Amino acid sequence: MAGRERVLRMSVELPLWRALAGYRVLTMLYAVGLCVTSYEHFTRPWIAIGYDAVLTVWTLATLPRVRGAVTCTKGFLAADLTIALAGILLTAFADSHQRAAGGPTLPTIWAGGAVLAFAVKGGWRWAAVASTAVAAANLVERGQIAKDTVHSLILVWVASIGIGYVVEVARASERTLARALEIQAATRERERLARDIHDSVLQVLAMVKRRGTALGGEAAELGRLAGEQEVALRTLVSGGLLPVSRIAGDGVVRAVEPPDADGPVDLRTLLAPFARDRVSLAEPGAPVPLPPAAARELAAAVGAALDNVSRHAGAGARAWILVEDEPEAVLVTVRDDGPGIPEGRLAEAEGEGRLGVAQSIRGRLRDLGGSAELISVPGQGTEVELKVPKGAVPARGKKAEQR
Repeated sequence: MAGRERVLRMSVELPLWRALAGYRVLTMLYAVGLCVTSYEHFTRPWIAIGYDAVLTVWTLATLPRVRGAVTCTKGFLAADLTIALAGILLTAFADSHQRAAGGPTLPTIWAGGAVLAFAVKGGWRWAAVASTAVAAANLVERGQIAKDTVHSLILVWVASIGIGYVVEVARASERTLARALEIQAATRERERLARDIHDSVLQVLAMVKRRGTALGGEAAELGRLAGEQEVALRTLVSGGLLPVSRIAGDGVVRAVEPPDADGPVDLRTLLAPFARDRVSLAEPGAPVPLPPAAARELAAAVGAALDNVSRHAGAGARAWILVEDEPEAVLVTVRDDGPGIPEGRLAEAEGEGRLGVAQSIRGRLRDLGGSAELISVPGQGTEVELKVPKGAVPARGKKAEQR
C-alpha cells in the first residue's frame, strides 16, 4: 500500500488537472475582458453579456470538477462541451457577419479547455471526438473555410490528441511502476521469510535428519522424510514458488506437469522437483529456456533415468543431475553411484519387452532431434547424457502442425 500511495503522489495527472483548472479560469477572464472591450461592436450585446455571465458562473462553479479523473465525469464533460459549442454558434447572432466571420468567438480560447478536459480524462480518442466537434462548430459559425481558421482548428486538434496520448502513456507507466513496487515489496518480504525459515525450520529439519539417521529404525525413516522436506523447502525459498515433487507409493519421483504456456519454459522449474535427499541438482543461475513440449519431454526423460536409479541402483544410491546451457543445445546429465549395468543387460531387457531406456529415454530424445548416451561401468555407477537442440519440437508435435 505504501508503494501504491507513493505512485499516486507522483502521478503526472495531478499537475495536468491543476493546469487545466488554471487554464479555464484565465481563459474565462480573457473571454469576459474581450467582450467588455468590444461591447460597442456587437449588434446584439445582450447575447454576449448573457453568455459571458453563464460562462463565468459555470467555470467558477465547476472548478472542483476538474480536480481529478474521478470528479470529472462524462456528464460534466458533455455539459462543458455543450457550453463551448453553444458559445461558438451564438457568436453569429451576437455580432455582425463581417466580424463573426473573421473575429474571435464568444468563448474564444476557453473552448480549448473543454477539449483538453476530454484529453486528460479519456486519452487521445476522446480528445479527437471533442476537437472534431469544436472544429465543426467553428466552420458552421464562420460560414466559410478560411486559412487562419483551418490553422487554428488543426492546432487545437493536434495539441489535444497529443496531450491525450501522453496521458495514456503516463497512466500505463504508473501502472507498471505500481506493479514493480508491489513486486519489490513482495520480494523483500519473501527474503525476510527465507531468513526466518533458514534460521529456524531448515535447521530443525536438518537436525531431525541427522539424528534420525544416527538412531536408525523408524527414526531413520523419519529422518529421511525430514531430509526430503528440507530440500523441497530450501528449493522453495531460494528459487521461488516451484512445484514440489511428490513420491509415489513405489518410491519413484514423479515430475509435476507445468502449466500450459505459449512461450519458452524454464527447464529449471521442471527439474527442481526431482531434487531431494539423495538426488542433487546443479543448474545455471540464469533461466534455461526450451519450448514447452520439449521441456516436458526432457524432464520426463530425466524422471525415467531417476526411476531406473530407484529401481536398480539400490535404496542407498545417490544421484546427481547436472544442467548445462550450451549455445546450440541443452545438456542434462544424470549420474548415480550404483553398481552399474552389467554388459548386455540393456539388450536383454529390450528382448524381454522392458523398454524403459529404449523408449522412455532414447525414444523421447530421438523425437526431439537430440541424443541420449548411456555410459555404465560395473561397480562404478551409470551416467545418462541427454542432449536437446534449442528450439526442438517433438516429432508428434511436428505432425500435428503439418495437419
